[in-house]
Amino acid sequence: MELSIETDITCPHCGEVFPLQIDTSQSDQSLIEDCTVCCRPISLSVRCRPGSIIEIDITG
Repeated sequence: MELSIETDITCPHCGEVFPLQIDTSQSDQSLIEDCTVCCRPISLSVRCRPGSIIEIDITG
């Protein structure tokens, strides 16, 4: 089973979509990633189970 899944994220600042790798081995995660286009920080709350993403909440 692949635990790292690529998903597309939409930046709440500039609206651009970019791919992001999510490690699904942890069920609840809080991440901060920089947008690959405008470089502003994005807060992510991720709920997943091994091998699948259940929900991603994105805030600026």
